[in-house]
Amino acid sequence: MRILIDRFIELLKWPAAVYMLLSLPAYIRSLYAFNFMSWHYVALAGGVAVFYISRNMSDSAIRSNIQIIAHECTHAFFALLTFHKVTRIRIEGDNSGGHMEFKGRGNWLIVIAPYFFPLFCFLCMLGISVYTWFAPMNLFLNGILGYFVGYHIDTVVSQIHEKQTDLPKVGYKFCLLFLPGANLWALGSILAFNSRGWEGFWLYQRFIRYLNGRNYDEVIQFLSSLF
Repeated sequence: MRILIDRFIELLKWPAAVYMLLSLPAYIRSLYAFNFMSWHYVALAGGVAVFYISRNMSDSAIRSNIQIIAHECTHAFFALLTFHKVTRIRIEGDNSGGHMEFKGRGNWLIVIAPYFFPLFCFLCMLGISVYTWFAPMNLFLNGILGYFVGYHIDTVVSQIHEKQTDLPKVGYKFCLLFLPGANLWALGSILAFNSRGWEGFWLYQRFIRYLNGRNYDEVIQFLSSLF
């Protein structure tokens, strides 16, 4: 099963990259649909601000350790999702990095996951979902989610550089095609969840499909007008 999943994911590598590239206009266009003046988003922005204030006040070694732990845990999360047994997670003592080991060959999704998937945001969203079974959503929860949004943005920006060992494994061309759209997808999904929970998340996915179809029609009409 694990081998079949790895092979299937490998087959999806370049189609996924092309899809993310072609969906970039839709992801950018979708941002105009959010009402950022609503209190849900004001609270979210407040959480982002709190993160950056606390970031500047925290010890750099502690901050680096947390980023490394989150990075390796995201690798491990996707390894488990694709049926790989995680055998070891090691963090270097000098804060220079870490390493996650698992059984099996692996796939590109495991390698690239920390550079677009907001693991802490996802766990926060799950926690909010459990909380809202018993109590209504409130602005404090939006603020907590915003804190982890800030953390995710800061982590992704700080970890994409020429010395990063993961990126050459999947190829810089692939990263250039895939990562911008993948990060905008993650951000848009979180923004949609922030206002309407998982219902908003799924509506956002439908909205992106609608925008992709609309953009495709506009391109076809434009090309037809040329001929």
